[in-house]
Amino acid sequence: MLRYFRHSHILQVKPTPCLPHLRGRKSRTDPPAKSKALRIKYPPPVCVEELLNVKQRYHQYRTILGAVRAECKEEVLRTRYEDQVGSLAEQRHRLESEEHKALMDWNREQNRIALHRRLERLKQEGEAARLQHELSVQQRQVAMQEFIQKKKQEIDELQEISKTFITADNLSERIEAALDNPRNYNFCIDRDGRTLSAREP
Repeated sequence: MLRYFRHSHILQVKPTPCLPHLRGRKSRTDPPAKSKALRIKYPPPVCVEELLNVKQRYHQYRTILGAVRAECKEEVLRTRYEDQVGSLAEQRHRLESEEHKALMDWNREQNRIALHRRLERLKQEGEAARLQHELSVQQRQVAMQEFIQKKKQEIDELQEISKTFITADNLSERIEAALDNPRNYNFCIDRDGRTLSAREP
């Protein structure tokens, strides 16, 4: 008994994967089964009264459905004719004309507003461009005046410096002054930048 319970897992049924059930079909070339070789097929019995009743009902159904379809078609054609030729077409044309006129008026109004805004914007842009041009002209004038003033100052400085130049008129005087005040240019400079000049020239 213990042995049976010990090896009972061998008798357990394992779950198999779910496979679709396939039904075998015969091909066209296979012969009929032996059990149905001599079987004769008879059509199912039909009740004549029920057949006549069904035919009559189908005839009534087709008649009623045809009448409903004809009525719907006639209504659609009448509506289309009224939309194209009748009084509804004239009314629709009048409404479309009024709508077109209203839209054209609205378009003209919007164009007028856009033109006014565009002219105002162009005016502001022209005013801004004029102010910018005037400002640039003023800046150029100021820069030119500063440049002229700077050049005048340089000319004045050069004129002051030119007074010390040696010319043919003061050549003898400058030679006598140089002889009276000798200056020695033979000097050296140490690492600290001090000038060490000789005592005698």
